[in-house]
Amino acid sequence: MTWMVIRLILSLAFVGGVLWFAARVAKKRGLGMGNGLIEVVARQRMGRSSTVSVLRVADRVLVVGATEENVTLLAEMDAEVVEEVLAEAEEERLAAQEARRLAAAARRGTPELAGPADDDAPTTQISLPALPGVPGARRTHRPAVRGHGTHGGRPVAGGLAAGSVFDRAAWTQLVEGLRERTVRR
Repeated sequence: MTWMVIRLILSLAFVGGVLWFAARVAKKRGLGMGNGLIEVVARQRMGRSSTVSVLRVADRVLVVGATEENVTLLAEMDAEVVEEVLAEAEEERLAAQEARRLAAAARRGTPELAGPADDDAPTTQISLPALPGVPGARRTHRPAVRGHGTHGGRPVAGGLAAGSVFDRAAWTQLVEGLRERTVRR
């Protein structure tokens, strides 16, 4: 048993040494490191083995098509136009991110949705119906519960995991169904 542990440690040390040596050789030759002269601005896959890339080389922007066999210059673009398009794409990405954040806040019902402190300003906060018999109390938002009831005489619980891969009842039902199919008759 001890000899096996020693062999395992020596093997791991050998593999680690080989990786360290390969990393040093790659660093000396400059492999995997860019010098900032060439920058890939965008890349789009067109097929299994072909791509179109937008490259910035010094102050020029090139559109290049590449396959397994060759690389072809497709066009040369104005650098200012590329910068404008990249800025617009970044603005759209940030706007979509903000919309997702607000949508998540709306689902949680957090006060982030409240408008400015002015009483005249409209708010985007969602109002919940009042609880009957309790003045000023509000119901908390609960997701609709699916699957309450029975299935084959067994109670089925709903909840957040209902219908997902984390639903224990669904996995139990699957295993039981497979058992029924594989039992010899």
